Amino acid sequence: MADLPAPRDIAAIDIGSNSVRLVLYRLEGRAIWTVFNEKVLAGLGRDLPVTGRLSAEGLPMAMTALRRFAAVLEGVRPEKTLIAATAAVREAADGPEFCERVAAETGLKIRVLSGEEEARYAALGVLAGAPRAHGVSADMGGASLELTRLNGHGVEGGVTLPLGPFALADGKPFDAARIRARIDERLSTVADEFRAERLYAVGGAWRTLAQVQMRLKDYPLHVVHQYEMTADEALEAAQMVAQQSRQLLERQPGVSRKRAETLPYAGLVLEGLIRHLGLRTIEVSAWGVREGLLFEQLDAPEKAADPLLAGCAALGGRQGISPALPGALNGWISGIVAVLPPAFGAERDRVLTDAACRLADLGARLHPDHRLELVFDQVLRAPVPGQSHAERAFLAVAVNARYGGPAATPEPQTIARLLDERSARRARALGLAIRLACDLSGRSPQLLANASATVGDDALRLQARQGYADVLLGEQTRKRAKALAEAMGLELSI
Repeated sequence: MADLPAPRDIAAIDIGSNSVRLVLYRLEGRAIWTVFNEKVLAGLGRDLPVTGRLSAEGLPMAMTALRRFAAVLEGVRPEKTLIAATAAVREAADGPEFCERVAAETGLKIRVLSGEEEARYAALGVLAGAPRAHGVSADMGGASLELTRLNGHGVEGGVTLPLGPFALADGKPFDAARIRARIDERLSTVADEFRAERLYAVGGAWRTLAQVQMRLKDYPLHVVHQYEMTADEALEAAQMVAQQSRQLLERQPGVSRKRAETLPYAGLVLEGLIRHLGLRTIEVSAWGVREGLLFEQLDAPEKAADPLLAGCAALGGRQGISPALPGALNGWISGIVAVLPPAFGAERDRVLTDAACRLADLGARLHPDHRLELVFDQVLRAPVPGQSHAERAFLAVAVNARYGGPAATPEPQTIARLLDERSARRARALGLAIRLACDLSGRSPQLLANASATVGDDALRLQARQGYADVLLGEQTRKRAKALAEAMGLELSI
């Protein structure tokens, strides 16, 4: 693993039909961290279907927010600022006037995205956060819905539809039957083109809907990004929010008054997408247009890098360890890992092993009395994209073992919900192998090269080069090797 790239800061302002948001990102190569995030639900597109203009109530809220954002940017001085407006500003008769006013009062120059651009950037954002995404990206804003095909390594054609909550409301009271009919009319024209098994749901309303569904099933991991629902689970949540009054929705934890206004529409649109596109799985993406714009700023090698590996390298590398240690660990334990039961398939298991090695010294600067719990929690919940929730649990089990934790882990019920027993056994053995390598060598890649570990004939064998046995194969090494051998059901030979 090479030295970490120098960090750089990029800001993004997203002027949507419902929210106006500023996000400050810190980039360490392909590792992307959100360091500041502020939004105002101005509802600029609320009146658009009736008046054709931006909301009179929302305009002053948006201007106040943008003046504040400009002041923050003046203080932070990021390397680059990306400013984009979507459907409301694009379609409003006074959209150009709004952009001119913002430039005059704040100095912020707004780029108004076309419908096709909005769809493309939302899909790029999904891919930035989940590079293996394959299916359809669906970005629901206040005024529009963007659908884009994802083919596993890029984006294909996209379309924008007037299916945001404000467009569906059309200035009238909520009427589920009328809105379903309108959704069916619009989706029937594109259903064949966007039929897929998996939908990647982008947008605040659907993130809130996912949180509602998490509470319905008492889901233990409150991480929305890459949270998966079956079609039936999504329908259950969608139908629940569509049938509840606004007052009851406002009582739901995490549902604001303005979000309660749009949530029933989001539920009906998701219900329509499931029916028309034949969806089987809905995966929530916390990354969308802003991250798509940001992803475009990366150079080709950064875009091609795995965000999970980059994130784990950034987390582990902050401890000041040797940049050569993760690679040395990975090579040293390869013979052990090769005989472990598979968890996620050969290629994915290889990536997760690499990620675990990059996290090997994550707890180096933490208090030893609390290191185990803190490292476990950070790995399970860190804002590192490119991993499923089961993979988060896998890595958490591995670092738990690497720091000497028991098989139960600090959160046994959470792990049991997310990870099957075979995968948990692999993760624990992986962590114990990393612990053995780290403690045997004192975390020195040079010293580690003078010993080897192999598996054969139902035994784990440790060997050292001539002259290194007394240095490397002492009592501490024997204890670590015995724990690994027992976890793998092997005899130990030193």
